[in-house]
Amino acid sequence: MSGKAINARMIPSLFTLANLFFGFLALVMTLDSRFQLAGGMILLAVLMDSMDGKVARKLSVSSDFGKELDSLCDVVSFGVAPAVLTYRAMLQEPLGLWGLAIAAAFALCGAIRLARFNVLNITTHFVGVPITFAGGFMALIMLFSQNLPWIVFPVSMAVLAFLMVSTFKVPKLGS
Repeated sequence: MSGKAINARMIPSLFTLANLFFGFLALVMTLDSRFQLAGGMILLAVLMDSMDGKVARKLSVSSDFGKELDSLCDVVSFGVAPAVLTYRAMLQEPLGLWGLAIAAAFALCGAIRLARFNVLNITTHFVGVPITFAGGFMALIMLFSQNLPWIVFPVSMAVLAFLMVSTFKVPKLGS
């Protein structure tokens, strides 16, 4: 092949972009009313998100660019996608505008959480629940939506939105 070899600095970004790709697919699946599949796409995004940082550290190629790209992708995959999914599947019919407000608050709090994470630069713990956990949790319970009472969804979203912007110290796994 005549092409250049892939630069090691690009490899973590490929995982980050895969995260965004799965978040995008979750939104498309939600539009098609394939709610469990959309939840599965968000969980695949969680997997990709868990790998990008590990790969960057392993290859010693962590960068400010990678950190910013990760946050942009995370707001889609773990903020917007779970909010739209939960709204369409569980909140739109029983709650109408109230359901929309809860879903919007979740996405907005997730964006605030990511912005705060980027400026604080704390390495020993998280301040507030990470958006990856919040979005992943919503996707996970969506997989069991037919076995759960509908009230679990607005309550979970509201509690997680609050926890994302809270000042609670959350230990980093593996630290």
